[in-house]
Amino acid sequence: MTSKHLAFVLFLLLLPAPAAADITGVPKIREADQITIGNTRIRLGGIDAPSVDQLCLNTKGERWTCGVAARDELIKHSGGRSWTCRARAVDRRGRTVARCDVDGEDIQKWLVSNGWAVAYVRLSRDYEADEKAAREAKAGMWQGAFIAPWDWRIRNKKTHILGATKPPESAKAILLASASGPVAPSPDCTIKGNVNRSGECIFHQPTSRWYAKIEMKISKGTRWFCSVEEAEAAGCRETRR
Repeated sequence: MTSKHLAFVLFLLLLPAPAAADITGVPKIREADQITIGNTRIRLGGIDAPSVDQLCLNTKGERWTCGVAARDELIKHSGGRSWTCRARAVDRRGRTVARCDVDGEDIQKWLVSNGWAVAYVRLSRDYEADEKAAREAKAGMWQGAFIAPWDWRIRNKKTHILGATKPPESAKAILLASASGPVAPSPDCTIKGNVNRSGECIFHQPTSRWYAKIEMKISKGTRWFCSVEEAEAAGCRETRR
């Protein structure tokens, strides 16, 4: 390579990278921190929200599907309106990590300040004050007891329990179980998902031939879905029989 060519290459390398275009549109809200706009899967940055099959405890020590509630509250608050998302990165699952707003409102801030997500301080401290306010107000998940979403995904006996109230002795067993257990988390979440011998995720609607025979156990990698879209978004396909 000649010195002239080398100088030209170095010039190109030093040019600032073009800014990623904003992603705009009405989203499909999969989970409180995961949406799809068009063909783009987006993970809301700076926060972590409960998965739809995560359970929490309320003020009476009763289990409730906080992951489903977080998603549904976000749908009620902002669903049907156009979002604007600014891409920051792409994660290892191929999702675009972005900060999103609706009519100028920071959606991540809304989720954390209302107790439907927590600040993901490992990557950002932008929402720490909002989490503190939600905790003091006992908003959303902070009304009772719960496991931080990042701990819940790899939960074990050492997992720390968060919350505004003193959890009952049975709290850890309930919270570690999740909605992937034998009982459907709600009457609207009755689609069964399991993993076959080939490692594929398969979902079965109540009309499926094998539906009644599928035993829902966390140890077997099963989980409940609330819709076909949700199951497909998790990478599952419908059973062929």
